[in-house]
Order: sequence, then C-alpha cells, then structure tokens
Amino acid sequence: MATEAIEQRSAHVRAVTVTALCSLAGIAAGIASSALAADAGDPIALAILAAFVLIQFPLLSITGIVEEFSTKDKLFIGFMSFCLWFVTWGILLTTGVTI
Repeated sequence: MATEAIEQRSAHVRAVTVTALCSLAGIAAGIASSALAADAGDPIALAILAAFVLIQFPLLSITGIVEEFSTKDKLFIGFMSFCLWFVTWGILLTTGVTI
C-alpha cells in the first residue's frame, strides 16, 4: 500500500510539473509574440510558439521529469502551450497593449 501511494504521488507531481511548464511556456510565448510580432497575421508569432514548444522537450528530459515522451505527452504539451499562447496573445492584441 505504501508503494502505491508513492507511485501515485510521483505520477501526480509529474503531471502537475508538466502542466505548469506548458502553461508558463504558453503565456511566455504569448507575451513574446505580442512584443515581436507586428500584427495578428505575422508568421513570426507562430514561430515563437513552435520554439517555446520545442524547448520544453529537452528541458523535461534533462530535469528527469519525463524519461520517454509518448504521443499523448507530445500532444498534451503542444495543445496546452497553444491554448495559453492563443488566449494570452489574443488578450494582448485586443486590449492594444504594447510590450
């Protein structure tokens, strides 16, 4: 029973860490897109998002949080980062904030 509790805690810590990193990377990508992209149609914003998504894979591997990425892990990281990038950049574009 103690072993199951430790494994469950380890899985929970892993999930929370990956979710937090994806969220922060998406928000940072949205802010960077707002600062570097000229307008909503600028392709540099999508390149910034792609860079932030790709940076997460070696970061998670180096820290030892994820040993091997499954397809589900890759999709989750990409989707969460995209969602928070989209919301953050959309808010910044709508309000007209310049960074």
